Amino acid sequence: MLATSLLSRSLADISPRDFARAQNNRLIHALQPAPRVRFNGDAGGSAPGKDAIRRRDREDDDSDEEGETVFAHRAGVNAITVDRFEGRYLISGGADGHISMWDLEAAEEDGQQRGGVATTHVPIDSVTRTSNTHTFGVTGLSFYPFDSLAFLSSSYDHTLKLYSSTTLTPSASFDLSSVIYSHALSPIASHLLVACATQHPAVRLVDLRSGASTHSLAGHAGAAVLSVAWSPKDEHILASGGTDGTVRFWDIRKSAGMLGVLDMEDSVGIGGYNSFGLGARSRLRGHAHAAAVNGIVWTEDGRHLVSTGHDEKVRVWDVLAGANTLASFGPMVRNRALATLLPVVTSKGTVNTGEEMLFFPNEGEILIYEMFDGKLVKRLRAVGSGQKVRGGGAAGVAKNRVTSLAWRPHNIELLSAHSDGTIRSWQPRTRIDALVDQEEQSEEDDSETEAGSHKRKRQVLDDIYRDLTQQKITFR
Repeated sequence: MLATSLLSRSLADISPRDFARAQNNRLIHALQPAPRVRFNGDAGGSAPGKDAIRRRDREDDDSDEEGETVFAHRAGVNAITVDRFEGRYLISGGADGHISMWDLEAAEEDGQQRGGVATTHVPIDSVTRTSNTHTFGVTGLSFYPFDSLAFLSSSYDHTLKLYSSTTLTPSASFDLSSVIYSHALSPIASHLLVACATQHPAVRLVDLRSGASTHSLAGHAGAAVLSVAWSPKDEHILASGGTDGTVRFWDIRKSAGMLGVLDMEDSVGIGGYNSFGLGARSRLRGHAHAAAVNGIVWTEDGRHLVSTGHDEKVRVWDVLAGANTLASFGPMVRNRALATLLPVVTSKGTVNTGEEMLFFPNEGEILIYEMFDGKLVKRLRAVGSGQKVRGGGAAGVAKNRVTSLAWRPHNIELLSAHSDGTIRSWQPRTRIDALVDQEEQSEEDDSETEAGSHKRKRQVLDDIYRDLTQQKITFR
């Protein structure tokens, strides 16, 4: 595949952009665990620079080849997000309410271990639990959509908070008197309304300008709302998913609000020019899933929506038609947690249109699918990811699961948060990388063998010298 792409590029058969997308597709297929990239929250906050990344030179012992386990948040990691501009800064939120910020690029390659360089990230800064911060676990994190100088966090303590990224101090707090499962801020809007999915059966809207909860969008009758997402193309269109199994669309400019729902039985659609405008028939009844909907994500072009539910199904919807595309993701999907579970779709320009990849956090592993036909490309599972979560009681017997994903498109790197308190990195490892590592390992082994041979020869000479010097000699 690589040789074909290089030949096509050298003959100018494909453009540089298409060549880059082909390479990105190849690298996504080559994603593997990167156990030497670790996140150590126990080290505490420190200034960026040499102290922001610590590299350790460890013994070439098989039992420590993948390094000791380190934890980003001791109580478990509930949410992570990466800034969309540089892809450099990562924010993580713990089950204990702590929030940490990490610089993913402040690294120095000054340590070696068997198979490569071991990198341990430590937080630039951390927010511990105080009277002004979250008192319970963090449920969602998101950077301000127009720059990375501020971010939002939601929590089981019923509050939505706005933080400064530079000082990690809260500048505003909104109490919604209900558990907030997730929140969303439009990436294109100027209205600065934050949509919140809460235990309340209505979508709550918070205005960052006025500092008030402006109004609610009622429609998920008698059910909690678990996920919300703004359209990336229309700043007034919002989608929500709830425990009633419905995915609903809203126009926040209208008094009635709700535009319609998605129906898993409809693969034709409601027609019209844009499914919500002139010529479109209305559909106010229907279920997107046979159980609670706890994840909805738009594609960047706004043409498709991905939904996940407790019926352990992943569905892809044609938003323009309001139709189920009938993509089948097979029987391996697992989704049972009463929490927001968001899949990740590759960003625009990463791969060719129509070849988008979907990453699904499938309990103790990550499944990679081709989004439009549901074909399983790969299963990503880290060593030890199936272990029991530390602690007593019910928490002690719960399986470790993937709680959140974050994508770095410029680096072709996937980051995952886990309930055991770790953050893991997944990076491409191609056949060329494997051959290089094999050659380096062979050179190390040869060097060790040669050193061992010299040591044995030296030991033999020392023994001979010792025998000669200690031998008793009698003169007559």
